[in-house]
Amino acid sequence: MDIKEYFSRISYRGSYDKPDLATLTDIFLHHIRAVPFENLSIHCGESIELDLGATYNKIVRKKRGGWCMENNHLLSWVLKTLGYDVTLLGSKVYVPEYDAYADEIDHLLLKVELDDKSYIVDGGFGMAYQIWQPMELVSGTDQPQTPGVFRFLEESGVWYLEKVKRKQWVPDQSVSTSHNVEKEVCRRVYLFTLQPRDIEEFRASNTHLQTAPDSLFVTKSMCSLQTPDGVRALVGWKLTEIKYNYKDNMDLVEIRILADEEMEKTLKEKFNVTLDKKFVPVNTSRLSLF
Repeated sequence: MDIKEYFSRISYRGSYDKPDLATLTDIFLHHIRAVPFENLSIHCGESIELDLGATYNKIVRKKRGGWCMENNHLLSWVLKTLGYDVTLLGSKVYVPEYDAYADEIDHLLLKVELDDKSYIVDGGFGMAYQIWQPMELVSGTDQPQTPGVFRFLEESGVWYLEKVKRKQWVPDQSVSTSHNVEKEVCRRVYLFTLQPRDIEEFRASNTHLQTAPDSLFVTKSMCSLQTPDGVRALVGWKLTEIKYNYKDNMDLVEIRILADEEMEKTLKEKFNVTLDKKFVPVNTSRLSLF
């Protein structure tokens, strides 16, 4: 594992001799624009491993993406290598269909201590709820970013992340998003505590999420990548491209349904992903990711 090889993978050419907030923010942004959030391994007959070496080989050398336990595990190694004070945290993701958070921790994120402040660094959520820069761990303060306004709320030691959404403009109403999503103004994203975690504590969740019949990652194939002005995502056969704040505090949402024969080319051209094994798209869950 070589930090310069990682920087080449994310096209980062800045300095990294000083572990400060500006460097952290720059590396983080390069990561989320180069490394997709994706679960394609599950739909190619591959297993997702928690081994850091395997994750490095997959993301850096094979130019693939990964989910939170891969992206943030790799980011923790990167930041520790550069001298940052990094702690693994576990969170429970909010599921709108059930209006509830997961029963067990199912998401890995990072806390970075810097200049007597704490920041949450999460490069593994993807879709339209991916933060674009580290968030200071303070309660009740709006933190505007390009994707929207994020904020933390703390209650009895439990921290909640939520995102205030803009209105969406969908030119092609025939493939519009669902009704409830358009009316949603604020989305809860996940809850977490500041209890330090070890990567081994995510092993059960890592297995469950890729094998349980009702797991979102089993019922949906997904690949999303942040772009300079928005996000693009392939979920099942649906390609969604969002341009943030396109006009009048409104996001432009363009949706296209792909044919099977377009999949391989789309993954390569839109996400820079080439798969070793045959990919079988799936989208049987009604859960909206936007």
